[in-house]
Amino acid sequence: MQHDEVIWQVIRHNHCSFMAKITTGNFCRNPYNITGVCNRSSCPLANSRYATIRDHDGVFYLYMKTIERAHKPNELWERVKLPRNYEKALEIIDKHLMYWPKFLVHKAKQRLTKMTQMRIRMRKLALKTREKIMTTPRKEIKREARREKKAETAAALDKSIEKELLERLNGGLYGDIHNILPKYFNKILDEKELEAVSEEDEDEVEPEIEYVQGYDDLEEEDDIEDFGGFAIDESLKNNDDGPEDEEEMDTVDRKKVKRRSESAYRKVEEDESRKSKKKARVLVEVENEDASERQRATF
Repeated sequence: MQHDEVIWQVIRHNHCSFMAKITTGNFCRNPYNITGVCNRSSCPLANSRYATIRDHDGVFYLYMKTIERAHKPNELWERVKLPRNYEKALEIIDKHLMYWPKFLVHKAKQRLTKMTQMRIRMRKLALKTREKIMTTPRKEIKREARREKKAETAAALDKSIEKELLERLNGGLYGDIHNILPKYFNKILDEKELEAVSEEDEDEVEPEIEYVQGYDDLEEEDDIEDFGGFAIDESLKNNDDGPEDEEEMDTVDRKKVKRRSESAYRKVEEDESRKSKKKARVLVEVENEDASERQRATF
């Protein structure tokens, strides 16, 4: 049979694993304690009839213990879920603790009020962005620094050994018979290829830029055509200076010569328009006494 007074005397004066003694007073670490203070009316172990409120993941529950279930430890506490509305939660507490001691009813409502306020503050703080203070692990930092220093020393030693061996190999110290790992052999070949490519790039000279005159072929053709017309005009001039017997040419031949000279004249004028202003010009006049006409050609 359970006797509350005997249990309290043993716990209070001998030993209790939930009791915490400090300068300001004695406190209780038991999660079912309704006030957190170690005294006779608030102790959940020394009271057969007890009620408290607990929080499970943001949901509040009303816990009640009676002496009728003392012989069933697995069913010792009766739990009732409280709604999120504060007023409705107070009504449920009044309903289930109607005939209980006024001290337990008052402390249960007071605990519900404090826990509701705490939940509101937690939600507000969760919405704000705050700086998180992190501790610096000095031992880990020193250990990592030592490891990095050792790794750098080992890498420098490996590089120096590799460089010395390559110098000896290139100097012919080992002779013609030597064994190299394929990895290092391929690495040496790649380095030599890169050096050869860089030397070829340095040897290459930029191509010289030259400036030439354009349309040379077209000007040569124009000169040939001009000299052709000039030759025809000179033949006409020579004919004028000849003896009088040549002046008795057939009218048909004269007409042919006239047509040719006219075509040559037109051709010369067309070429004259295409020539540049800087080019020298030559004026040639051909006179025919019988035809009483004067022909000109400009070059």
